[in-house]
Amino acid sequence: MNKHKMITEKGVPSNSRVLMLFGQLEKLNRESMLVDPEIARQITAKILHLIQTQEKTRKEIVSKGSSGMEVILATLENTQDLQSILNILYILNELLTVGGGRRIGVFVSKGGTGILLQLVISASKESPPSEEVMLQLHSVLAKVGPKDRKFGVKARLNGALNVTVNLLKQNLQNYKLLLPCLLVLQVYSSNTVNAVSLGKNGVVELMFKIIGPYSKKNTSLLKVSLDTLGALLKSKTNAQRAVVHVPILLHIYQDWHRNDTRHRHILIRKGILGCLKNITNIKLGRKAFIDADGMRILYNTSTECLPVRTLDPLINTSSLIMRKCFPKNRLPLPTIKSVFHHQLLRVPAGGPVAQLYNQPLGRGPIYQFYTKPPWVDDVVDESDNNEDAEAENDMENEVEEKDHHAGNDDIETDINNLRPKETHSRPFEELKIYERFFMELSEDFQVFNFDNPKKGVTATPAAPKSHRPIIVPTAQALPPKNPTAAPLQGECPHLAPVPALDLDTINITKDQDGCGDHTHSQTHPGAGLEQELVQGLERVALDGAGPQGGGGGGNKHNRQPPILAGGVAARLGGEGEEMLAEDWAEEEESSEEGVLHVPDTALLLPLHDPDLYVEMVKSTSSVPQFSEVAYPDYFGHVAPTSREHILERVYGVQRTKIFQDIERLIHPNDILDKVVYDLDIQSCPVVDGGESLKFNSQFESGNLRKAVQIRKFEYDLVLNSDINSNHYHQWFYFEVSGMRVGAPYRFNIINCEKSNSQFNYGMQVLMYSVQEAISGRPRWVRTGTDICYYKNHFSRSSIAAGGQKGKSYYTMTFSMTFNHKDDVCYFAYHYPYTYSTLKMHLQKLEALRTPQTYLREDVLCETLGGNSCPLLTITAMPESTSNDQICQFRNRPLVFLSSRVHPGETNASWVMKGTLEFLMGSSPLAHSLREAYIFKIVPMLNPDGVVNGNHRCSLSGEDLNRQWQNPSPELHPTIYHTKSLLQYLAAIQRAPLVFCDYHGHSRKKNVFMYGCSLKETVWETNISATSCELHEDLGYRTLPKILSQMAPAFSMASCSFVVERSKEATARVVVWREIGVQRSYTMESTLCGCDQGKYKGLQIGTRELEEMGAQFCVALLRLKRLTSPLKLRNHAHLLDVESDLTETRCKGSSTPSTYLLEDEEASFMEEVDYSAESGDEPDNDPNTADPHDNHLSDSESNNHRDSLT
Repeated sequence: MNKHKMITEKGVPSNSRVLMLFGQLEKLNRESMLVDPEIARQITAKILHLIQTQEKTRKEIVSKGSSGMEVILATLENTQDLQSILNILYILNELLTVGGGRRIGVFVSKGGTGILLQLVISASKESPPSEEVMLQLHSVLAKVGPKDRKFGVKARLNGALNVTVNLLKQNLQNYKLLLPCLLVLQVYSSNTVNAVSLGKNGVVELMFKIIGPYSKKNTSLLKVSLDTLGALLKSKTNAQRAVVHVPILLHIYQDWHRNDTRHRHILIRKGILGCLKNITNIKLGRKAFIDADGMRILYNTSTECLPVRTLDPLINTSSLIMRKCFPKNRLPLPTIKSVFHHQLLRVPAGGPVAQLYNQPLGRGPIYQFYTKPPWVDDVVDESDNNEDAEAENDMENEVEEKDHHAGNDDIETDINNLRPKETHSRPFEELKIYERFFMELSEDFQVFNFDNPKKGVTATPAAPKSHRPIIVPTAQALPPKNPTAAPLQGECPHLAPVPALDLDTINITKDQDGCGDHTHSQTHPGAGLEQELVQGLERVALDGAGPQGGGGGGNKHNRQPPILAGGVAARLGGEGEEMLAEDWAEEEESSEEGVLHVPDTALLLPLHDPDLYVEMVKSTSSVPQFSEVAYPDYFGHVAPTSREHILERVYGVQRTKIFQDIERLIHPNDILDKVVYDLDIQSCPVVDGGESLKFNSQFESGNLRKAVQIRKFEYDLVLNSDINSNHYHQWFYFEVSGMRVGAPYRFNIINCEKSNSQFNYGMQVLMYSVQEAISGRPRWVRTGTDICYYKNHFSRSSIAAGGQKGKSYYTMTFSMTFNHKDDVCYFAYHYPYTYSTLKMHLQKLEALRTPQTYLREDVLCETLGGNSCPLLTITAMPESTSNDQICQFRNRPLVFLSSRVHPGETNASWVMKGTLEFLMGSSPLAHSLREAYIFKIVPMLNPDGVVNGNHRCSLSGEDLNRQWQNPSPELHPTIYHTKSLLQYLAAIQRAPLVFCDYHGHSRKKNVFMYGCSLKETVWETNISATSCELHEDLGYRTLPKILSQMAPAFSMASCSFVVERSKEATARVVVWREIGVQRSYTMESTLCGCDQGKYKGLQIGTRELEEMGAQFCVALLRLKRLTSPLKLRNHAHLLDVESDLTETRCKGSSTPSTYLLEDEEASFMEEVDYSAESGDEPDNDPNTADPHDNHLSDSESNNHRDSLT
């Protein structure tokens, strides 16, 4: 081939001088270099000159269609001339230094790596090897290696690996050659087999001969040496070899820290820490680190680095190492099982509940406690000290997120399982007993008094329960004397009380701009009467019993100070001043009666009645036999007047909290470790002197097991497991008293289990102040600062982790400063809504019923704990007894709603409250809705879990929303009978038009829906199906689409209609698959707030949740109007499934639920920084991570300004 032919074929301009030279070089290659090697030297020298002087030449050589790279490699492979080899290596260095990965990619694709490695072998056989050739060869290999995935394997197989090692050993003082050799060695070490082989050849020890104390010389060499050593130490075998060098590394780090005062060598200091981090991935390394006083060294150096923002990568890595080496502690509990026990008449054959019953139980005089043989310890096990418990690349969300790269394996792929079942699983004769719950379908109203219809339909009363002493606040008749109320921050002092949300007047359009307010409230008749909202309160015991521990005997009105919950005496005088407990005795003789002013919330809360609430509590059964009423539940809650913004996370807050935790080990003498509250001890210690807070959780829905005072103003809190369970720690609700005004208290809930939480993204805890309530502001408010959620040093046993070893608990921490002396405050995970509150609301709704409303309350069943499960029927009364009216009444489509299957999702009850209030309202919309549908509502599917403060389970210890496929009438009565109602409707061809189960979501924002779709599920997988198999009515999208257009908090983008295997036993999927309800949904409401729409940037409150419940009703009315063919044609855009899927595809997929954390939740899609978590790898660039991979990246990247915050 002549020059002209080559250029023409390649389409390159013929006037290029470099191509002419390549043509000559190619000719020499064909002649196998038989000619004088001087010619090759001259040609290669000219090419090198052109490349060094002309960027255009470099581009031409690697341009598409050019054969320049092949010619260079062929020459390098064939020539034996040393100078020609050097010239070509110089050329390659010039070409690959500029141009990035594309040029290197071309080089690798042409087989360049293999040629270079073979040249290394050939050059090593020379005696002595040419230093310049080796230098240039390793320089090129250092550039090429990272881009060739098989580089390490190739080097090991052809022997180049050993050549580099030997070259390194022979040239420890030759810094010029040492640097490229180390760079290549670093690439070799990325291969695990290579790293182990290098360790056996003594390379680890060799590295410690190169690195040393602070020096201004050869800093680049030291940096590369540390990076190479760090790569080698990722192998556990090599880490074991380096354990003896941990004190040396710590000494070197201290030396660089002291001398690098201008912070010019951060990368070297970071490299030293990287080596320590890899060594401490093994047990021996952690022990060596502790023995070398590493905790104190890194703590002190990190503390000194805190003022310099650019040193954050050092602080983050130091924190990671310290937390990893922090000795694993056991939870301060005798057992992880719940303090309380409910004996099951029938124990499941297998599963976690059955395992609990394998251990004997004992009884206490007050509660039934778990006991266990002395040799059984379920709090810790051998896995806590297992060297292999923590994987080298253990990432924070490894369990939930590890399968994302390979796709979501949880999606159902069997089309047969995605089709509704044709046959009913139960014979109709068995289901006929449920006919009595559907009297409206056969009611003829012949005996109904239409002149006084309210007497015609009555609620089925619950069976009275045996009374027990209930300690409650009760009202006195004394009005206040000139009460004063200081306004809360952000509130107008003359602002009228917030009226109850009038759900009847709700607007049905959604503000897309986020400017308008579409929640209109009518002024309540009681508005402006805030100064009249107080009356006397005295805490007494009902039924002749005095307060516990109060020495009151049996006198019903025993004289004593009016006691706030928690045993703190206080009251307001005539001018509103506070009175201390010690002043009571002096006042008692001269005062005829002491008064504590409390708000009368009846004017603000038409559905709240404190006296009625007490009556409801008396008929509520609880396992611990609660004898107290929490003040917030008694007073009631009025939504705040001001909006509560999502909390902006302060930079460095998590780092500060973590360092305070580390101080416990470094300064153990500063730790009090004093137990101030403990349900495991029947007589909880009484703390005198006012140096400690007082805690209490022994009231309905309360959950706090233990409180330990760590420092003067810091407390570790332990939550109780769900009854008959050993996990599910998330819901909390407890009382605090005895606080000091202005003191910076810190609370740490130390046994959380979820790997992530919205507490990392602006969610705050809820607090209710009794003093604020007394001042006319009875409300839960978002509070707390310095809130974060991170992995802690408390070890979770394999029993608690469902067989997983080496797991840790998580800490949710927040700080709080109290504003009132002698206050009693309550803290909760979310706005509490107790079972007794529900019963009170249902009675109040019955009292508010209009003559045009058909309302019937039945008792569906009794729970395991002896509480009744209410079933509501709501529709419109027929206008008359004519056949047409009765026929229209009976043939209305049904809507079936349920809520609160998970007790900790209290927001679901507030949404249900909004739904019920709207349905029972007097607005034209509400009346039209009642005329359109018959509503069957189970407002609380898990009363026992709610009453006893569970987060997830019922008294059976099982998640009821995983029992819908085969519920047991003995273990899951509410689910069994609710499903039976639906099976009965399906059997009589009256399956509901809509089924919706209200839930709460702890890790996502906004309100959204999960539905069921065969087509969308198949589209998310790789299975093939014909269009006939995928035929599906798209009506399931109509309701969520309507909600997205009218409800400010609703997000269509967060909705998912994919069916997953882990959710096959949930209500949504079973009702869709077995009952045949196409519009079967789970509606999830955020526990945090919204990131879109009118409420963007705001935390969600009860007002917004109730509004959502009302908006759901209005959406049902619009759905009714759209279901006619004419209307549907005019609103075809609601079913534009193709465009929606383009926008939201992959957003609905959720990871498989684990044994421990089964959730109706999709994967958390926000970025999260845990940066100082054990085992996190800093090498993962969070900016290039898969968006569906929710693992936690180590925040050493400077791009993460939120690191450790």
